[in-house]
Amino acid sequence: MKIALVDSGIGLLAAAAAVRRMRPDADLVLSSDPAGMPWGPRTPDDITAHALACAEAAAAHDPDALIVACNTASVHALPTLRAKLEPGLPVIGTVPAVKPAAGAGGPVAVWATPATTGSPYQSRLIAEFGQGAQITAVPCHGLADAVETAREDAIDVAVGAAAALTPPGVRSVVLGCTHYELVGERIRTAVAQPGGPLPVLFGSAEAVAAQALRRSGHLPDPHAPGTGGLTVLSSGRTAARLPEAAATYAEGRFLTAATLTP
Repeated sequence: MKIALVDSGIGLLAAAAAVRRMRPDADLVLSSDPAGMPWGPRTPDDITAHALACAEAAAAHDPDALIVACNTASVHALPTLRAKLEPGLPVIGTVPAVKPAAGAGGPVAVWATPATTGSPYQSRLIAEFGQGAQITAVPCHGLADAVETAREDAIDVAVGAAAALTPPGVRSVVLGCTHYELVGERIRTAVAQPGGPLPVLFGSAEAVAAQALRRSGHLPDPHAPGTGGLTVLSSGRTAARLPEAAATYAEGRFLTAATLTP
């Protein structure tokens, strides 16, 4: 069994680690685009072109399912990727977890990139699945870039700025960018009020990992014997290892326990 993941950068680590936890025996193909990132400021057509190139590079390795582990790419490129690759290769998009967060009760903050925050897509998502909860969209300027480069000072500044835009007393924070899941605990601490409870984080990694396994015809089995391989593609070319910044995060260190395969 083989699961591929696509993102502009290391935002795919959270979903990849979730797949590895659910199926230790699964081979993983991680296809990112350091030569073309960031995708966020690009036009929708340009985002689609870059995401498709990464997806086709991953598809050449014959995976059983492909996760688009990027909210921006899922918003703009998912229909094209599915038209090109399905039904032969199931394609799973990443959607911010607004519905479960709203169902848990408000108030809710949705942290996302500025482009996603202002998009009709996110507005429709909140309108359709908000369930009447008090929901605040929070643009996180520079946070994805800071996480990508693992610059601690820049992460602190970006998290602090977004926390200042988050209303006090939110019970849930939706992580609307896959990069944010790598610094989830820092976000939770920054949003919590002094003496108050920590807010609940709602990411997408676990859900998309489980869906990818289902679409590939396999069920989660955390006790499956063996350890799957790890193939890293950098803008379409095989890389010897994950980017250096990946080792900053627990998910990256966890994944590198697997054997890299050419």
